[in-house]
Amino acid sequence: MSLDKALNEIIKSVPECIAAGWVDINTGMLLGVKTVDSHPQEVLDLVAAATTDLFQGSNVVAIEQMFKKSRGVPDSTDHYFKEIIVLSQNLLHIFSRGKKKQDQILVVVTRVSANLGMALTKVRSALPSIEAVG
Repeated sequence: MSLDKALNEIIKSVPECIAAGWVDINTGMLLGVKTVDSHPQEVLDLVAAATTDLFQGSNVVAIEQMFKKSRGVPDSTDHYFKEIIVLSQNLLHIFSRGKKKQDQILVVVTRVSANLGMALTKVRSALPSIEAVG
């Protein structure tokens, strides 16, 4: 399966999904994206940059290190933050770190009326298929 096809499957399976993307936070690049509407490239580039900031911003990295230290987790282990959920006025944004590819993030956007639990469950179940092709 291709990345485009996997992203299309996410849009079909996640309730009220309007966009799905795969971001490499090492490069800050959007590796693939599918949306139900067209968006200017500048907006899509900002999604990749914002995702990188969410997971690798200096304050976020500092918090991760503090949590690891306070819980006795070695600093060399995996990242501490796995998912970030952002609710805006009209949208629900789910950012889910890859399990095998921890520097790649699945970004899924739904309407705010979507059931958060169902959307999160569907995103989590889609992550292995994206990692396999992304």
